[in-house]
Amino acid sequence: MKLKITLLIAVLFYTIHAKAQVDTVKRDTLKEVVITSSRIDLPFKKNSRTINVISAKDIKNSAATNVADLLQQVAGVDIRRRGTAGSQADLYIRGGGFDQTLLLIDGIKMDDAQTGHHTLNAALPIEVIERIEIIKGPAARIFGQNAFTGAINIVTKKKLSNTVSVNIEAGSFGQKNGSITVGKEFENSSIIAHVGTLTSDGYRENSDYNNYNYFLKGVFNKKKQPIEVLATFFDKKFGAQNFYTPASWGFNEYEETQNSLLGVQTTFKSEKFKITPRIYWKRGQDIFLLKRDDPSFYRNLHITNKVGVETNASYTSELGITGFGVDVSRIFISSNNLGNRNRTMANVFLEHRFKFGSVDITPGVAATYFSDFKFHAFPGLDIGMKLSDNLKYYWNIGYTYRIPTYTDLFYNDSSTSGNSNLKPEEAIAQEFGLKYTNNNFFATFALFTRASNNIIDFIKQDASQNKFTATNIAKVNTQGLEFNANYTFKIKEFNQTLVFGYTFIEDDINDQNRSLSRYRLNTLKHHFTTRFSSQLFKNVRQNIIYKHADRTVGTSYNVWDASVIVDFNKFNFTVTANNIFDAEYVESGFLPMPSSNVLFGLRYNF
Repeated sequence: MKLKITLLIAVLFYTIHAKAQVDTVKRDTLKEVVITSSRIDLPFKKNSRTINVISAKDIKNSAATNVADLLQQVAGVDIRRRGTAGSQADLYIRGGGFDQTLLLIDGIKMDDAQTGHHTLNAALPIEVIERIEIIKGPAARIFGQNAFTGAINIVTKKKLSNTVSVNIEAGSFGQKNGSITVGKEFENSSIIAHVGTLTSDGYRENSDYNNYNYFLKGVFNKKKQPIEVLATFFDKKFGAQNFYTPASWGFNEYEETQNSLLGVQTTFKSEKFKITPRIYWKRGQDIFLLKRDDPSFYRNLHITNKVGVETNASYTSELGITGFGVDVSRIFISSNNLGNRNRTMANVFLEHRFKFGSVDITPGVAATYFSDFKFHAFPGLDIGMKLSDNLKYYWNIGYTYRIPTYTDLFYNDSSTSGNSNLKPEEAIAQEFGLKYTNNNFFATFALFTRASNNIIDFIKQDASQNKFTATNIAKVNTQGLEFNANYTFKIKEFNQTLVFGYTFIEDDINDQNRSLSRYRLNTLKHHFTTRFSSQLFKNVRQNIIYKHADRTVGTSYNVWDASVIVDFNKFNFTVTANNIFDAEYVESGFLPMPSSNVLFGLRYNF
């Protein structure tokens, strides 16, 4: 504990007492970043939506060691972890559910038909990430179903020029991590490869884990028609004590998950036309034991496969930019609990961006066919108005939609029952926002609302029942506001960055009986995050991260993290301290989060 407090004090001391001239610094990278999440590629500054971008530099200065911890530093994104870095985590945006946020990797949809609990199992190691695009609000017309409250696109690095990087980490709770990242440029091709392992004894009973990450990206035929090949495989084995059951039940739960992706794509370009066809295969596997040492007592095995073909295109004319796309996929699940089932999905997307002086208008629609839920359409509209060179107003509205997962429909055990008669979730969502950007400061402010219908929750019909049943509950109205800002300046010749964000969310879901609901009654009502990344000496950087959360269930909590990064020739030494002041808090279910802990890291670049 003394080490972690000393680390925080040292960071503050060197920052406050730096005797240097403070100057502004030109920060033009973000406003020039082209958001690739949709068919119409636009610079960040020109988009008429609330979008957060986490750059490779932000990742390096974040004190985070994985995507889940990284996303926790973004206001409006609620990551409910079930332990330290290697554990399971659920992803929520703006008060939605864990099944209502879509994750993409290089634009490939990573939705899981079994359950949204597996969404972040597909998240990549941070060493291979170029940036993360977080799109908040109604996104169904861009991505289709599952983008109910937003979407997150992880963009991988294009290349790592002739690099070999070895990383080892060790710390509290018996954490031992290691990885190798390789980048190689050839005359007509390039590759990026990553192999990593994360292990821990756990911070509480039966919370140990052994995780293995494999990543490979290749670009071939670069001189003529480049072809990109992406392959990932993630294998997780972890103690799941009280992940899904209260401690009073006395089970010793255990889980193993696998997640893999294989994708191939290329892009054809001309002056006015761009088209990107791709094919992909996503596989997921989930083994769950209620008693870790007795598989015969209760064992679930689910294997899910998704095979898809997708083409996205854009055409620029005097009337503006037209985006269109087609995505056809087939899903198969084999499960001893959910049964053997399959589903065909077909999506057609169309949007057009008109430009009238300082006003841009982008109407669009997505039409989707589900073999088990038939046809649905998701219309939407984005409007932006440039008020000055640095200030923009925007408004967007859209119809959004989510079909039930196979767990919602068919899961059955002694305490939980699916419901094959469930209706899809629906909502009308909109937001009003302002976006300001200049060389060293940018900020966004947004007001948002969402009127949802047929929201799915597992509830008891009355307190006398012991079983939760999947049910379309009453309408839920959500409203809130969000503010994000980033200020970059110089002390001496070194860049300093201050990032902060705040989200307020209020809904009427608490009109439901709390004791009868399993998942829905724990909205992150107040969420404040800030990060100060500073450098005062040539080879030393430091970060302080503060997070405040106030949930509708339970007490509010404050968590401080910090890190120091020392660069020396080809070596990079890090000390990362989490929960420095030993806050006691719960993010998900019945699970207390880890006490204060520290992780030491050493990286060598050949």
